[in-house]
Amino acid sequence: MSSVTTEGIRVTVKPTFWPERSNPESHQYAFMYTVEVVNTGGEPAQLRSRHWIITDATGKVEEVRGDGVVGKQPRLAPGERFEYTSWAQLRTPFGSMRGSYTMERPDGRQFEARIGEFALTQPHSLH
Repeated sequence: MSSVTTEGIRVTVKPTFWPERSNPESHQYAFMYTVEVVNTGGEPAQLRSRHWIITDATGKVEEVRGDGVVGKQPRLAPGERFEYTSWAQLRTPFGSMRGSYTMERPDGRQFEARIGEFALTQPHSLH
């Protein structure tokens, strides 16, 4: 799990192994993660885009960029929250993810809300 606050935007991520979408014999390990974005600050902000850095156990890095999250660009007034669940697939039983969301204030100022690194781990894969 990770939780980081940047300029009043708190991003908390809770990952879990997804055995139904995994096939270890084929080196396919799926992980779901639930993200909660909360505006703990005093100004509204809108999530415009995402940037994920996904690293597997061999050190292979994949970067994913795109508009919004799950097809949405939520606008959060102070005190509001947005939650969604997504998933990622690795070729190893463990790895990590980190990244950022580009947030925009009503006056057009943008900033990167950091997503702290969190582990993706198949249960019992680390001893």
